[in-house]
Amino acid sequence: MESAGKYQILIVDDHPIVRQGIAQLINQENDLLVCCEAGDADEAMEKFRTCKHDVAIVDISLTGVSGIELLQMLRQRGYEVPVLVMSMHDESLYAERALRAGARGYIMKQEATEKILTALRQILKGDIYVSDKMRSRMLQRLIDNRPEENASPVATLSNRELEILRMIGQGFGTGEIARELKRSVKTIEAHRANIKDKLALKTAAELVRFAVQWVENET
Repeated sequence: MESAGKYQILIVDDHPIVRQGIAQLINQENDLLVCCEAGDADEAMEKFRTCKHDVAIVDISLTGVSGIELLQMLRQRGYEVPVLVMSMHDESLYAERALRAGARGYIMKQEATEKILTALRQILKGDIYVSDKMRSRMLQRLIDNRPEENASPVATLSNRELEILRMIGQGFGTGEIARELKRSVKTIEAHRANIKDKLALKTAAELVRFAVQWVENET
């Protein structure tokens, strides 16, 4: 902790206005200071190498490499700075994925601003942060020792498949998804086929309709 005793924070989000808003909130605190920002995973990796910080806030929905994939990259390269994942997406589907990938906390952007500060301080103390509702669900499943009942079929998708489903729902075609994710068209087509199988969808049109409706329900 430097700069007059303040904890240094890195923000990774592809929306400059969001980064600015979070920074303004944090910089009003006596013990917290935003020291650097990044707009995508490549820039974030550079900041992790060059910017000395105590904790990072990472959005899941980054352009190209997702926040989940960024977490996995950080773990593979041995970075140990704790990460708070912040997202507009449903914690019931993403919180555990983020924690398994290496995050120390998950918070939805819709949460009150003071919750962000609470989450940061909790993570800085070495604890894990999730909402009270999510914590109860995780503990209950642990006690019952069984998968969550009535889970959405979407929960069976891998992190990459989930990302592709979202992009389909946002109107991206196969070629566009391949370019955004830096994968071959053949690889994206294989993922699309797996998604259809897991969701019991028969045609490409059914997949698109499902994806559009799912994205609309999430937002």
